[in-house]
Amino acid sequence: MNPNSDPQEPAPAPDAAGQRCGLVAIVGKPNVGKSTLLNALVGQKISITSRKAQTTRHRITGIRTRGDSQFVFVDTPGFQTRHATALNRSLNKTVLGAIGDVDLVLFVVEAGRFTLADAKVLSLLKPGVPAVLVANKLDTVHRRGELAPWLRDMQERHPFAEFVPMSAKNPKDIERLFTICGKYLPQQPWWHAEDELTDRSERFLAGETVREKLFRLTGDELPYTSTVVVEKFEEEPSPQHGRFVRIAATIVVERDSHKAMVIGDKGERLKRIGTETRQELEKLLGAKVFIELWVKVRTGWADDEARVRSFGYE
Repeated sequence: MNPNSDPQEPAPAPDAAGQRCGLVAIVGKPNVGKSTLLNALVGQKISITSRKAQTTRHRITGIRTRGDSQFVFVDTPGFQTRHATALNRSLNKTVLGAIGDVDLVLFVVEAGRFTLADAKVLSLLKPGVPAVLVANKLDTVHRRGELAPWLRDMQERHPFAEFVPMSAKNPKDIERLFTICGKYLPQQPWWHAEDELTDRSERFLAGETVREKLFRLTGDELPYTSTVVVEKFEEEPSPQHGRFVRIAATIVVERDSHKAMVIGDKGERLKRIGTETRQELEKLLGAKVFIELWVKVRTGWADDEARVRSFGYE
C-alpha cells in the first residue's frame, strides 16, 4: 500500500488490459468423459455424468477464472453417427455450432483407442483452430509403453497442437491442462463475473439433475430418448429456510413399459429419483427444495421435430 495514499480511496478495479479470455470447446464421441472433464475444470458439477452414452443433450457452458485468465468451456453432446432421429440431428447441430467459433478445441478420446465414431468427430474440426488431443481415462491403460506408437498415429491423423494423456479424475492432470489451455486464450477483457460458474439457469440445472438420476437409477434398461421437462421452478419466501425452491418436473418416455420401469415397484424408483435429485439440488442451489415428479408417455417424441423443439432442443 502506498503510505501517501488516502485510506478512504476505493481499491482500483482489476486492470482489463492484462486479462485473457477465450472459448474452449470440449468435443468427442459419446461417453468418453467430456462432462466429467468439464465438471473437473469448473471445479463444481454443472454437467450431468452417467455410464449411459449420450447423456449430455445441450451445449453447456462452464466458466473458470484463474489469475488473469477466464476460461469459457463449452461441453457438447457426443456426435451421433448411428440413428438419424430428429433428436440426434438437433444434437449434432449443437456440436457443429459449438466448434465453429472457438479459440481452442479439446478433442477427447479414450487413451490408446480410436474408433470410427472418434474419426467422424475428428473430421468436423476446422482447420486453423488449434486442437489439443486429450487422451482421457489414462488410469484404465495397463501398458503405458503402448501409448507412444498410438500418439504418433494420432499425430498423423490430425496436426494436434499438443497431446495430453490424462485422467479427468486426477487434480494434477487438470492443473496441467489449465496451463496448456491458457496459452491459447486471446488477450481481451473477461466476458463473465469472476465468480460465475455457468451461463445456464438454475431451472435448466434442475432438469439436468433429474435426468442424471433417472439414467443412473434405471441403468441400461431405459432408452436414452427419455427426457425431462421442468414445468415449474418457483422461489418462495421462507423465514425458516432462508431460500425455498418449489420444482415440478415431468419425465417423458416413449412407452408404457418405460413408464412402469421409471416408477418402479410401488413407486419406489420414482421416489428415489426425487429424493436424490432434491439432495443434490439443495447443495447446488443452497436452498431447501421441494420437488414433485410425474411420468408421461409421448410415443415417438424423439423423431418429431416440433416436439423435440418444444422440449427445449434447438
